Amino acid sequence: MKRLLAGLLLALPTTSLLAQGSAAEYADDAFRYNDFVLQGSARFRGVGGNQTALGGDASNISGNPAGLGFYNRSEFTLSPSINLLSSKNAYLGSNTNADKTNFNIGQLSLVFAGESSRNSRWRRSSFGISYSQSLNFSGSVDAQGRNNNTNSTFLNEYIPGLNSGGAGSVKERALSDDFTNNTARTPEAALYGLFLINPTIYGATTANPNGTVDTNGSPFYRLDPTLPLNQRVTTNQSGANSQWTFAYGSNFDDKLYLGISANISRIRYESDITVRESPINGQFDNYGRANNLTVTGTGFGIKVGAIYRPVQSFQLGIDAASPTFYSMKETFQQSFFAFGRSPQLISDLTVNTVNVDPNDFDYSMTTPFRASGGFTYFLGGGKLGFLTATADYVGYGGMRISTDVFNSSQSNTDFKNDVKTEVQNTYQNVVNVRAGAEIRANIFRIRAGVAYLPTAYRIDLDRVSAASRARTLFTGGVGMRTDRFSIDLSGSFYSQKTGLSPYILSDSDTPTVSTTTQRTNAMLSLGFFF
Repeated sequence: MKRLLAGLLLALPTTSLLAQGSAAEYADDAFRYNDFVLQGSARFRGVGGNQTALGGDASNISGNPAGLGFYNRSEFTLSPSINLLSSKNAYLGSNTNADKTNFNIGQLSLVFAGESSRNSRWRRSSFGISYSQSLNFSGSVDAQGRNNNTNSTFLNEYIPGLNSGGAGSVKERALSDDFTNNTARTPEAALYGLFLINPTIYGATTANPNGTVDTNGSPFYRLDPTLPLNQRVTTNQSGANSQWTFAYGSNFDDKLYLGISANISRIRYESDITVRESPINGQFDNYGRANNLTVTGTGFGIKVGAIYRPVQSFQLGIDAASPTFYSMKETFQQSFFAFGRSPQLISDLTVNTVNVDPNDFDYSMTTPFRASGGFTYFLGGGKLGFLTATADYVGYGGMRISTDVFNSSQSNTDFKNDVKTEVQNTYQNVVNVRAGAEIRANIFRIRAGVAYLPTAYRIDLDRVSAASRARTLFTGGVGMRTDRFSIDLSGSFYSQKTGLSPYILSDSDTPTVSTTTQRTNAMLSLGFFF
């Protein structure tokens, strides 16, 4: 289980107690994997991500499938994409920057247009298949600063639990038995093996001044507890939420367009978070913790849509997407490292890195219900371009996570209910608003768009206010369209504020990294008609 917390049974010194991970972490995961900002081809991205009331684009396969009813010829589309990220990180009064670049295939699609029928009011229909990225998880943080709060160290996530039972309640033997060379069964055992936590000596004699593993025990302590620390926090995230979509759209009398699609979605996510501490003039040169989380998931969902054109220059669109139901698997791997400065500590440290046994956890995830409504007005009957706008409803409050891995049905139910409570206390349903325009001049196109995505948070989190998490997206693009091919280029930009707590203690002792990330995306869409 992710960030599986390990503590020692106070009454049974040779046994470890594995406690359930935080429900808040899984609520955060559900949001992270479904925080969609901009989707589609370069054409639709250029107008702010408006897809609901536009047709005749490969984006309709994963967007509003009714738009496939506009096709009168088949098309193959390829859309490579690049993401540029620049983050400014504030931590303990210091500021640092981090940059990252990610290349990917944003969309790959094939549309087969049916034959036009003049003998029926059902004019034509089309079938499409596409691969698309709904969300790219690429990101990084690099923050550092001096922490003068001597209680503020990730080691204090573990020491209070060991000492909670009183003097001698946890024996050194319990940690020693869980530590072997460069592996450990629990985090506490890893910290013990690296001399980052040490037991109190009991029963010392002249012959054995260090006592024995069977007599020594709590309270456990750390070396140099009164020294300030230079701390550095680095993170690296990668992966994507992508989907294969199969869609069908039909055209009734060139006025009503209907469509349906089914998607098989795939989540790949990997996160590395390292916190490193260097006691100023201490016995350690530096030590730290590295957390690695690897998540994969496969899900299924459906979407239906309609576009209605009451007059030639105006059309309305709606679509609704069911929640996607995922089966998720995650592996959490934790390691600790330590390097000595004092000669005695360098001699005592037989290893510098200890890996804790990995933890696997399987669960199910239900994503938010989504629905959109919008309109498009065509300028000069479409010859001059169009104006378009969309409102997207996202029901974040409906996100759910459940599991059946615990030993009792009650434990499984409690986990599900705890995550549900965290979701409802932390997140709210939102309506995103988008607007865009395209100007046409013969075969050339110029596009611009804007979107406002209000905060999905009910509460302030990691010392970042809920209101400041709202985002404004700016997009633009150019294109060229002929009878045989189309070329479109889009660019988008938005700024996002986030927070990160590298470890969790009391409010006054938990530092946070405040990050402002500027995200720029460029996409090139190449379409070939046949």
